[in-house]
Amino acid sequence: MGGLALLVLGIGLVLTLEGLAFALAPSRIEDVLDLLRRLPAETRRNMGIAAAALGLALIWLARLLSA
Repeated sequence: MGGLALLVLGIGLVLTLEGLAFALAPSRIEDVLDLLRRLPAETRRNMGIAAAALGLALIWLARLLSA
C-alpha cells in the first residue's frame, strides 16, 4: 500500500471512530471534554504525545505485519 493510500486510510479510520463516538454517545463526549478541561495543560500534552507515539507504533506494526 502506497504512502498516500495509507494516509487516506488512516484519516478515514479516525473519522469513522470519531463519528461513531459522537453518534452513539454525544452526552459522554461532553463529560470527557469537561474532564479534559480540568486536567493541567502538561497532562494533556503528555497524553497527546503518548497517543501520537502509540499511533506511530501501530502504523509501524501494521506495515511490519503486511510485509
